[in-house]
This record gives sequence, structure tokens and C-alpha cells, in this order.
Amino acid sequence: MKTPLSSIVYLFYFPPPETPRQCLVQDTSRTSSCDRLVKRDDMLSGVRLCVRSPWKAWSVRGMSWSPRQINRWPSDQLSDSPADSPRVLITGGLGQLGVGLAQMLRQQYGKENVILSDIRRPPNEVYNMGPFVYADVLDFKNLRELVVNNRITWLVHYSALLSAVGEANVALARTINITGLHNVLDLALENCLRLFVPSTIGAFGPSSPRDPAPDLSIQRPRTIYGVSKVHAELMGEYLHHKYGLDFRCLRYPGVVSANTNPGGGTTDYAVQIFHDALSTGKHECYLRANTRLPMMHIPDCHRATVEFMQAPESRLSLRTYNIAAMSFTPEEVAEEIRKHLPNLRVTYNPDIIRQTIADSWPVRFDDSNARQDWGWKPAYGLSEMVTDMLAAIREKRENAGLTIS
Repeated sequence: MKTPLSSIVYLFYFPPPETPRQCLVQDTSRTSSCDRLVKRDDMLSGVRLCVRSPWKAWSVRGMSWSPRQINRWPSDQLSDSPADSPRVLITGGLGQLGVGLAQMLRQQYGKENVILSDIRRPPNEVYNMGPFVYADVLDFKNLRELVVNNRITWLVHYSALLSAVGEANVALARTINITGLHNVLDLALENCLRLFVPSTIGAFGPSSPRDPAPDLSIQRPRTIYGVSKVHAELMGEYLHHKYGLDFRCLRYPGVVSANTNPGGGTTDYAVQIFHDALSTGKHECYLRANTRLPMMHIPDCHRATVEFMQAPESRLSLRTYNIAAMSFTPEEVAEEIRKHLPNLRVTYNPDIIRQTIADSWPVRFDDSNARQDWGWKPAYGLSEMVTDMLAAIREKRENAGLTIS
């Protein structure tokens, strides 16, 4: 007598977990929706029962998996063609990078296809630019609803506490930077998303090669921000190789932008100095005058991110790439600003925490793999960036009715 499909039970023994957990399991030997497995835990016996459901495919969250591993997403859920108009969700969208990236993506894919999110109320101009939703990266259920209800296909995960702020509140940085990451990794696996998680210059440490730092090298960061980013790089790469997750990561250098205020990063002096130059003509720098770090103007940063997300998987030899544009010291950027504002005065009062962080970071990035694999090339050098920053901040101050030094 044949056993009905709905009553087939597969038994695997695992040590009982510390807390009850439900797990997504996918059987890739078939393609129909009723060939998903639904897994539940029997906490008393330590035996997990995987029951094949003949009725519908449904998944529940978790990070434990069946011995049947996922080798690749279904081909009908993947596309390397940007013409297919992805549906994009950006977390942490009110930080330094989210609004500008959303604008660039909306120009290419349409306003309604790019959703900005954060836990703060957006300014009116941001709210009126396009879709905005509340999203707490620590609330998995809320994130899942957003992904499912909005048919998201790309997820850009910008939510994080930066280096200096993270050192002041390690517990909060650990929660947001690591727990939040795991939530979006789970969602990406569940929903076959293309996931972008930025990394940073801070993912390197004092034992890393500094001039230049290659894509693959020793990484022993000494900040919780850096540690969390190395964790993200390795988790994404692991899930890509084991389950086929389309994980993509760029190590950003210091990013210089006129659109947002400094947010607690070690390289934020390179933003504040422009505001101070036009407001008071004086700037006190928290790094030594000769502290050289990799930097990038924000239009290049956004363009690199979009081009990387659009690149066909077949062209990617890595899941995490360095990207670079320029490398300068506080004194060098001050001298370039003085070509426009000769009266700028800069004093140096190194902050021990930020200076120690900066001294552990690379002097330059080697981004030759990004240039070779998917054609990365920066458009802004130091002089072009300074000219553009001064013009943008001057315009903002004039529009706000503020004085200009």
C-alpha cells in the first residue's frame, strides 16, 4: 500500500536548540510550489520533523537548514537585466547615503519602484520625492511584510551605527549592526532578493596592509563597527556559496557629501570642514594634519553602488570589493579649499578615539578587481570634489538665508 504524500515524514536528529526555532527548508530537486518542506521542532525529543506539505509553499524564519542545500535561486526569479525594473527597499534611508541613492535609482527605474525607509520622520522634501515607509531593522515581521507586500526584489541595507558613535555605545551597535544584518539576510534567503550590504574602510585593522589595502587580506578591526562589517562580509559570502544568495558588498572609503550632516564617522571631518569654511571660516580638526585616508565624493559612491547592483553575476569574481577614488590628509583638503576661500583657518586637536581608529585604517584602497570585473571608474578627484562641495553648501546656505563667510 502506498503512503500518501502528505504523511511522508523525514527524520533527522539534531541536538535540541536552546530556544524553539522554526526553519525554512527548500527542496531544490523539484520546482513546483508544493515541493517546499515545512519544518517544525519537537523540543522534547530533540528530533526535527520535516513534513512535506502538498497544499502550498510557505516558509518560516530561521537560520537552521535541511541537509538539502539550495544551490541556486530559481531561474525565473533572477535577472541580470536592469530593464526588468527591480523593486527596491532601502533601510536606514535617512542616513548619509540613502536619499541620494534612492534619487538615482528612481531616475532609472521609476519613483514608485524605490522605497526609502527609516525609523525617523522624513523631512518634507524627502517624503515628497517618492515612497517612504517606517521600517525598524530589528522588527523582522515588519520587514517581512514590507518585502512581501511591495514585491521587493532588491534590498539595500544601510542601517548601521558608524565607527565613533558605535564605540560610545557598543551594545546598541552590536544589536543594530549584527542583529539587523541577520534579519535582512533571512529575508533575502526567504524571498530570493538581491541584497546589498555596504562594508567600510573600518573593516581593516592595524595588522592589515595599509598602502594599498587589497580586497583579500588580514582583517582584524578594533571597532565594533569594523567587526560587524567583517561579520557581514563573511556571512554574505558564506550564504552565497552555500545557498546561492545574491549577496553584494562594497567597501566604501570615507564618503564626502553636502546633502547630510556628519553622522559620527571618523572621516566626517572631511564633511564638516566645508560647512565650517563657509559659515565661520574656522575649523578645528579632530585628526592630525597628516592623517591620510581613502575618500570618495558621494556621486561616485552612488554610481558605484548602482553599477555594482546592475552587474551580471557572471562578471563578479568576488562578493566584496574595495572601491576607491582619492586619498588625502586634512591639510591637503584644507589647502584645496583655500584656493577658493583663502582665509580658512584650520587648527588640529586630535581626539584620541578617532585618531586611534584612523591610524588603524588603510592609507589607500586597491580597487583593481572592481575596475577589471565590472568596470568601476571614479569621476571625481580632490579638486573636482572641493569645487562641487563648496558650490552645493553655498547654495544650501543661501536658500536657507544663512550668512556665508
